[in-house]
Amino acid sequence: MVLGLLALTVQVYSEEKEDEEFPLDLEDFNESDEQLLREMEEKMLAKDIDRENEIATKLVEDVNNVLMPVLEIDPCEKMHCGAGRVCHSTGEEAECICIPDCPEEIDTRRHVCTNKNVTWPSDCSVYQERCFCDSKDKRCTDPSNSHLHIDYYGICQDLPGCSEEEKKDFPRRMRDWLFNVMRDLAERDELTEHYMQMQMEAETNMTRRWSNAAVWKWCDLDGNTDRSVSRHELFPIRAPLVSLEHCIAPFLESCDQNDDHRITLLEWGTCLELEPDELNERCDDIQKNIPHLLG
Repeated sequence: MVLGLLALTVQVYSEEKEDEEFPLDLEDFNESDEQLLREMEEKMLAKDIDRENEIATKLVEDVNNVLMPVLEIDPCEKMHCGAGRVCHSTGEEAECICIPDCPEEIDTRRHVCTNKNVTWPSDCSVYQERCFCDSKDKRCTDPSNSHLHIDYYGICQDLPGCSEEEKKDFPRRMRDWLFNVMRDLAERDELTEHYMQMQMEAETNMTRRWSNAAVWKWCDLDGNTDRSVSRHELFPIRAPLVSLEHCIAPFLESCDQNDDHRITLLEWGTCLELEPDELNERCDDIQKNIPHLLG
């Protein structure tokens, strides 16, 4: 029986080590050689244990790679680039560059009219040109286009002029429009909680009716909260109205009293014929508030 076990052991070992010479000859053993047989079995057992440990270690590594894979962090993931710019990464470094190509727009409804009364093929092409000129890129067609912005969507039109009488009445109409927009957003629960409270106050307090709406819109336009609204930031309020309300463009132009391409809250209030002290106070309250949308 011992010889049978020994023969089986030698056969298994020889199958695993086909390329190695087995150091022992079966004919040299007899039934009394149990000590040597046990030593061989112990060696083979130790080798099996080592092999099992190696397999187990490899299995743990594979499982860890599945459960906790090594992720490559994209440096562009947290990079915010403005209009006309895209993030470009080289290894661990990231930078905003001018968008290299804009999609071709065949639909004339996607054309835009700029503040120079020139039609451009798309908003992308306007932002791209502005970026080229801002960065002094040789692809800039006119250095003055660093202040290029969109007036309205569509092909440029010959818009009617705004009469002096219309200009005089426009601040009132603008205040009324801002209040109605704010009310409409409140009814749809699309205002932040703080703006909602201001709207409710405006509904019950006539002295706050116009100022609260004006403050809401100004602070809403002041995206980077630097207490001034650039002409570019005026785009959301200007572009949709120019083709419908021909006095909006000269009105907004007049708000920039020192012609620095930015409108402060004081200038905004002056244009809307509102008391500046109240506007400053209320805007501070808004900017210190942490908003969350009402459900």
